[in-house]
Amino acid sequence: MAETNSIVITLKRELKSHGLTYRHVSDALNIAESSVKRLFAHKDFSLKRLDQVCQLMNMEISELLQKMDQDKRLISQLTLEQEALLVSDHKLLLVAVCVANRWTFDDILEAYVLTNLELIQLLAALDKLKLIELQPNNRVKLLMSTDFSWIPNGPINRFFDTEVQSNFFNSRFSGAGEARIFATGMLSRASNEILIRKMERLAQEFRQFNDEDQELALAERFGSSIMIAMRPWELSAFEAFRKDNSKCF
Repeated sequence: MAETNSIVITLKRELKSHGLTYRHVSDALNIAESSVKRLFAHKDFSLKRLDQVCQLMNMEISELLQKMDQDKRLISQLTLEQEALLVSDHKLLLVAVCVANRWTFDDILEAYVLTNLELIQLLAALDKLKLIELQPNNRVKLLMSTDFSWIPNGPINRFFDTEVQSNFFNSRFSGAGEARIFATGMLSRASNEILIRKMERLAQEFRQFNDEDQELALAERFGSSIMIAMRPWELSAFEAFRKDNSKCF
């Protein structure tokens, strides 16, 4: 399953690099675009269909597997020390997030108060961390794998947790592109587990859209964050009246 997942991730990336969309794949396979989306979502490719998609890109399956092998050499996580270094320098963290979202050197300069020299130095620091490869003319090659993630409860996640508590929720969520949904009730363990799985699928969709939209021009994208959470919880004002051994869940 892990190999299948890696093949499909590499296939999607190669299609993007060739400027091909699900519409092109549906035409090549002579199936509906919705069926193509299901193929990618369920990672359900026969060898024949995989070969057809590779032919669309003038590639052999062996070439696709070679590229997948190259991807495996990319980093999927930093060390605790590396994350701590990023958190200690907010400019460095900012640039790391920007390049991870495919911002160019000029994009970053236009959006943030950084000098050319500062930005080059920050990119050089990211190069030293092996997050990127700084190339001629200040071009950047990402060395982060598609499944890159921050360390669970590591310095970066703790930093963002703090920001979420103090900043993210400081909004009425009534502007364009904003939404807040809050519901409370009494659920069974089974229902709770089903909803958690649905939340995980929604988060997976978010990551998929983020991945697919990377090829769009920066002007067509905007920073978006989604917070999905569920836990046994009760208002502290109510909890104060509970008996010591009484639980809300």
